[in-house]
Amino acid sequence: MSFARLATATTPTAHLGVGLAAVGRPGYITLGREEDLPARGVEALRERAFELLDAAYALGVRYLDVARSYGRSEEFLADWLRARPDIRDVVVGSKWGYTYTADWRTDAEAHEVKDHSVAAYDRQRAETADLLGDRLDLYQIHSVTPESPALTDRELHARLADLAASGVTVGLSVSGPEQAAAIRAAVEVSVGGERLFKTVQATYNALETSAGPALAEAHEAGLTVLVKEGMANGRLAGPQAPAALRAAAEATGLGCDAVALALVLRQPWAGVVLSGAATSVQLVSNLHATAVDLDAEHLERLADLAEEPTAYWRTRAALPWH
Repeated sequence: MSFARLATATTPTAHLGVGLAAVGRPGYITLGREEDLPARGVEALRERAFELLDAAYALGVRYLDVARSYGRSEEFLADWLRARPDIRDVVVGSKWGYTYTADWRTDAEAHEVKDHSVAAYDRQRAETADLLGDRLDLYQIHSVTPESPALTDRELHARLADLAASGVTVGLSVSGPEQAAAIRAAVEVSVGGERLFKTVQATYNALETSAGPALAEAHEAGLTVLVKEGMANGRLAGPQAPAALRAAAEATGLGCDAVALALVLRQPWAGVVLSGAATSVQLVSNLHATAVDLDAEHLERLADLAEEPTAYWRTRAALPWH
């Protein structure tokens, strides 16, 4: 399955993908990690990654998301693909631009370091190629903000255009309270008269909706939109969820997570919505998002959950690395 076909697939779970950020390294900012991952050695997380990937594939998920900075996520995915040579219909996306620096510790001073330079691209592209080879379908710049040199560096753009010419789709992810500005700037980047970025991956959830209009514009311009952090790093799950979300979940008979992801799937521009599940039970619950049916009253109440972007990202930045 090519990346272009993924966004137009019609199976119930085709518009849901699985990301390995939560299980590729021992420390992350998702709430509840102690309960989800009591064992976080390399082999324990490799086993968990295999379990999640097997469950996702069996349930019809075909988009798999990793990154250089997600610890050993690329390695785990590469191992899984080699162990299942008959699986050829998944779409693999990875990201470069952050380097993992925690050395498999949860108490590291810095877990990742950002660098959008040409030198960082060359190094990380080679690292990704060593692990994923020709299984890589999409390569994204990780967490672009409006001030990122990745939006203006013509040498980098030429490198990325060469990658696109080789058959790998080129995209970017965005983050921070100015996601919309970064998205709009990215849509304007071109090389040789052709738009460079074919995809954009952004944070969008019930608490952070500010990128919505820009994502709609990107979709209209022909970019495929991928949505990350639909669960707001666990803030929209279980007992942490706002009352309005818990009420909607009770009314539907499904979990808060399913309702939260269903809100994202409702957006006409949402091509692929990522699950960041750390357990197969969570994954199954996330995938119930395709069955959620919300009435107008619940939708109105849920719309009131949106926070001011700066406040949302301030809260996110304060989440501890567990």
